[in-house]
Amino acid sequence: MQIIRKRAYARAGLLGNPSDGYNGKTISIIVRNFWAEVVIYEWDSLEIVLTENDRARFRSIHDLAKDVQLHGYYGGIRLIKATIKRFVDYCQAQGIRLHDRNFSVRYSSSIPQQVGMAGSSGIITATMRALMEFYAVEIPLAAQPSFVLSVETEELGIAAGLQDRVIQCYEGMVYMNFDKACARSISGFTCYEYEPLESGWLPPFYVAYHAALSEPTERFHNDIRGRYNRGDAQIVNAMRQFADLAAQGREAIRNQDVEGLNLLINANFDLRRTIYQLPAWQVEMVETARACGASAKFAGSGGAIVGLYADEAMLTRLRDSLTAIGSKVIVPQIL
Repeated sequence: MQIIRKRAYARAGLLGNPSDGYNGKTISIIVRNFWAEVVIYEWDSLEIVLTENDRARFRSIHDLAKDVQLHGYYGGIRLIKATIKRFVDYCQAQGIRLHDRNFSVRYSSSIPQQVGMAGSSGIITATMRALMEFYAVEIPLAAQPSFVLSVETEELGIAAGLQDRVIQCYEGMVYMNFDKACARSISGFTCYEYEPLESGWLPPFYVAYHAALSEPTERFHNDIRGRYNRGDAQIVNAMRQFADLAAQGREAIRNQDVEGLNLLINANFDLRRTIYQLPAWQVEMVETARACGASAKFAGSGGAIVGLYADEAMLTRLRDSLTAIGSKVIVPQIL
C-alpha cells in the first residue's frame, strides 16, 4: 500500500510583516524545528481521521475552556476539508481529470499553536502536497502560496496574507515583493515576486515563543485592514515603511551586514507598536530579549519573536531570561 507523507514547516517573519497583506515587501525564514505532517494512503472510502486537537469529549468544563485557549475553536479537520474542496475546484478549472480511488488522511502538528508560527497554513500546505502526489497533479510552485491562501481566505474566511504561505512552499529564506506592479497570473492565481535568498551565509538567528499564552490571528488583525481601506494615513504610511525595512534587509543580508540587520529588526517592531495595541506579555518578550543585547521583533501575529544574538553567552542569557517569563528559545533550523 502506497503511503504518502508530506510535511510543511513553521516559519518566522524576519522583516516587513505585516505589510504582505498590503502590497508590501517581506523576508521570512523557515523553521524546520517544527512541522505539520499529513499522511495519505489509499482507502475504501474518503476518511479524515480525527486527532487530539479535533476532540469533542472533555474531562470537565474547565478542560474544554483550556482546550479552546490553546487550540482555538477549530482543529485541523476544517483545514483539510477546505483544502480538498479547493483542490477539486482547481483541478476542475484546469480541466484535470482525477482518478476515482479514495484515501484516508490524517495529520499531526508540532508547530506551537496561535503564536504566529503559521500552524494552520502548515497543515494546508502539507495537505496540498500530499494531494498533488496522490493524484499526480502539479500546481506550479509560484501559484502554490496563493492556492493555500485561497483555502483560508475564500473557503474559511480567515484573515491572512501571502507571506506565511510563500515561505512554507519555497522554504529556506525568501524575499517577497507584493507590489501590484509585480502581480502576474499563474494557473488562475495572482502571484508576485518571490526571491530565495542566498543562505550560504546565515546570521545567528533565534526564535522564542510563549509556551502558554496565545492570541488567535483573527483577533490580532482586527481593524488594521479597515483603517487601511479607509485610507488612514498612519496605517498606509506604516505599511510603506514596513516594506522599505524588508528591502533594506535584503541588501543587509546580501552584504552580510549583521549590525544593519539588527537595527532593521528592532525598527520593525518599534514601528508596529505605533499602530497596534499590543498585549503586555507579548511586548515583555521583546523587551526581555533586547535587555539581553539581542534584537527582537514579532515573528508573526504575536506570541513568538525572532532576532539575532551575538554569541553563545548571549544565547544563554536569552534562554534564561525568556524562560523566566514562560517562553522557550530555539535556534531555528533553516536549511
